[in-house]
Amino acid sequence: MNTVFLMIAAYFIGNFSPAFFLGKLTANIDIREHGSGNAGTTNVMRVLGVKSAILVLVCDLLKGILAVWMGRYFSGEIMAVLCGLMAVVGHNWPIVLRFKGGKGVATTMGVGFMVHPLLASICLMMAVLIIAITRYVSLASMSGVFMWTLLIWYSDGPTEHILLGIALSVLVIYRHRSNIQRIFKGTENRFDLKNKLNRS
Repeated sequence: MNTVFLMIAAYFIGNFSPAFFLGKLTANIDIREHGSGNAGTTNVMRVLGVKSAILVLVCDLLKGILAVWMGRYFSGEIMAVLCGLMAVVGHNWPIVLRFKGGKGVATTMGVGFMVHPLLASICLMMAVLIIAITRYVSLASMSGVFMWTLLIWYSDGPTEHILLGIALSVLVIYRHRSNIQRIFKGTENRFDLKNKLNRS
């Protein structure tokens, strides 16, 4: 199948925003105008609750999984990597939502699990530990993607996987640049699952 077509298809897979549609369907709001303004799992949890956040997380994960599967099925591993990356780009900058999307963490996780599930599982556990200790979801997200890249490199993974990890690390850090500033200032929001569960 045509390379350009596959990459465009992966980009539009990423364009599907469950956070946006769930906000419209359940509360008649644009989720990007509430909370942190981000169309992602953490902000959905903040604004709409835990159940909605779980649904958004699963859907965003599936976008990354589907994109990688599509590229691999039709054209092999290099296209799998490119399609995974394009799905994250599509999530972050969706043309259908005027290029205002999420930060790509869950979709990146889906890509990571399809490319190297064992290393992705290790990084997920590390991210959960970071959240438990610091309660910074943003720090856990960035650390998890960066560690996945390091583990791919350390385990002598294919060049295309290493390059994918570098690209995803750059994207997640860029999308969290305001969070990084708030972490250093001590003003970053801390995650409180117990409180969210009590309110749901």
